[in-house]
Amino acid sequence: MPSEAPCSPTAQNPRCDAPLDAPLDVLIVGGGATGLAAAWALAKRGQRVTLLEREPRTGGNIRSERDGEWQIEHGPNTVIMKPPLYALLEELELLAEAQPANTTSRKRYVALDGRPQALPMGPLDALRSPLIGWHGWARLLREPFVKPADTGEADTNNEESLASFVQRRLGPRILERMVDPFVSGVYAGDPSRLSVRAAMPRLAALECDHGSLLRGGLAHLRQRRREPPGVPAEWRGKLVSFPQGLQRLAGRLAERIAAQPTSTIACEREIVGVRREGENWVAWAREGREWRARHLVLAVPALAAARLLAPLDAALAQPLEAIDYPPVNAIALGFREGDIGHPLDGFGVLIPRSEGRRTLGALFASTLFPGRAPAGHKLINAFIGGQRDPAAAEGDDDTQVARVLADLSDLLDIRGEPVWRRVSRWPRAIPQYELGHLARIEALDAALERHPGLTLAGNWRGGIAVGDCLENGRLVGESLAFP
Repeated sequence: MPSEAPCSPTAQNPRCDAPLDAPLDVLIVGGGATGLAAAWALAKRGQRVTLLEREPRTGGNIRSERDGEWQIEHGPNTVIMKPPLYALLEELELLAEAQPANTTSRKRYVALDGRPQALPMGPLDALRSPLIGWHGWARLLREPFVKPADTGEADTNNEESLASFVQRRLGPRILERMVDPFVSGVYAGDPSRLSVRAAMPRLAALECDHGSLLRGGLAHLRQRRREPPGVPAEWRGKLVSFPQGLQRLAGRLAERIAAQPTSTIACEREIVGVRREGENWVAWAREGREWRARHLVLAVPALAAARLLAPLDAALAQPLEAIDYPPVNAIALGFREGDIGHPLDGFGVLIPRSEGRRTLGALFASTLFPGRAPAGHKLINAFIGGQRDPAAAEGDDDTQVARVLADLSDLLDIRGEPVWRRVSRWPRAIPQYELGHLARIEALDAALERHPGLTLAGNWRGGIAVGDCLENGRLVGESLAFP
C-alpha cells in the first residue's frame, strides 16, 4: 500500500471541512507542494485557511510507495537542501528524519557511444573526459570572449532558446553531450523549444551580468564564500529524502496544517467552478458544496486553472492553456544484484537524444538511499516519454518495461529479467517553460490585476523543482497573511 500523506493527523479519510458561517481568510485549491507550503505559512500565523484537494491524499506529484521490501517514488525522488528547505525542516521538526543521499550520488553518468561515461568531477577529470574532448575544450576556452546576444538572435519576445544559448556560448558538443541529457532528465523537454530565461534564469543572468558564463560562475563562487551559508556544511547542497520516502515531507505539512485551530484540509473535494461575489471569492465542488473566502489561491496545474477561469475571464485562461505538459512514465525495475554488471555507483545515467534510445535516463534508486530494495537486489527508476518523444510513453506495462530494458540492458550490462516492477504514468507530467513563456506569464499577471483577491501558483511558474514549489508557496502564503 502507498504511504499516504493524510489530510488530518488521525483520519485516513478525513473530511475536515471548515464551518459555513463567516468567509475564510484564504481558500487554497490544490494540495501539492505549493498549496501545502502556502497553507502552512498562513495556518501558523492564525489565519482562517482551508485547503481543498481533489485526490484522497495531499502531496500532488510527491507520492511514495512501499511494497514489501521495495520502496519507490512515483514522482520526484529527491529535494536539494537549500536554506529555505533547511528552515522548513527545522520548523517541522523533520531534520532528524532527513536522509542525505549516498555520497556516491555526486557521480553521474551520461551515455556516450553506448557506454556510460562519468561526468568529470574535477579539473583533471574534465581535461581527460571524452564527453568534452579537445573540440569541446577549444570551444570552452573561447567562451569568455563570446559577445552577449543581440536582440536579433532571440525570438520576437526577446527569448532565446536554451539550445541556441548553449550552442552560441559553449558550442554544439556541450549542448549535445551535457545540456541535452540534463534537460531531458529535469524537464523531459526539448532544449530548442525551452526559453533559457524562463527555464534557466540563473544561466541567462550570468551572461547578462558578467558577459560570460565562466566569469560569472567564478564571481558567483567568490560571492558565496563571502556570504553566510544559511545551511550547516554537512547539509549544504545535499540531495535529501526520508526513510519512508519524500512523501513524509508532504505528510508532515498536512499534519501540522490540520492541527492548527484555524485551518482545515478537505480531501476528495473536486472544485468545478469559481466566481467573485461581492468582496469574496466562491468556489464550489462537484457535489454542490461551496466555500467563501476573501482570497482564493489556485495552486493547481495550468490546464486545471484554465478550465476554472475560462468562464470568468478568457484573458486568464488563454496563457495557461498554452503551457504544454508532455507525458512521462516512471518505470521502476528491481533486479538481483548479480544480474547487473554495472556497479550503479552514482546518482544515475542520462541518455542524450543522439544515442538513438527512447529512455530519457535512469536513477540508481537503491544506491541513493538505503532500504529501497531487498538485500541482494538493486532498484533502478527509469523515465520515458517527454516532449520530443511522447509516443514512447504509450503502450501497456509490458511494452513500457520492454522498451526500457532494450535501452538499458547493454548500457548497464543487465543480464537478467527484473524480479519486481512498477509503472507510474503521468499523462501531463512537467510544465514546459518554452519560448513565449515569459510573455504568457506577463499577460497572465496583467489580467490578474482585474481580479483582486485571486492568486495563481504552481510549478508552471517560478521553477518546477519541489524546493522551488515549497518556497514559492511559502512566499504566497506570507504575502496573503492579514495583520
